[in-house]
Amino acid sequence: MFQINIMSDQPIYEQIINNIKELSLKNILKPNDKLPSVRKMASLLSVNPNTVSKAYQELERQEVIITVRGRGSFMNPDTDISVDKNRVGEAVKKLREICIELAHLGWNEEKILKEIKNINQEIRKGGKND
Repeated sequence: MFQINIMSDQPIYEQIINNIKELSLKNILKPNDKLPSVRKMASLLSVNPNTVSKAYQELERQEVIITVRGRGSFMNPDTDISVDKNRVGEAVKKLREICIELAHLGWNEEKILKEIKNINQEIRKGGKND
């Protein structure tokens, strides 16, 4: 269910965050679903519990999950979360950098847009990542 690539340049806590967000988009994790405890998740992924804790804290800050003292962490039942304009701006900046890189590698606008559409459909329909 959760996939971590220890060879990736992306920090493990960010990979955990992205995994949880993707599983939510694919409707595998639904509102109110309980997440594994920090220790359980760390054990499942063979990572340090502090890494999982950092990911959970960031997900809570972003209002993706909520933590109930003594009960654990859950997917946020409030699916009508306000848009964080700073996060949107950062995401668009990353997308811009990726588009520049793809264009530099010879991809034209049509191919870039087609790939973005394919990725979006894959995520929304619950497809598997390569």
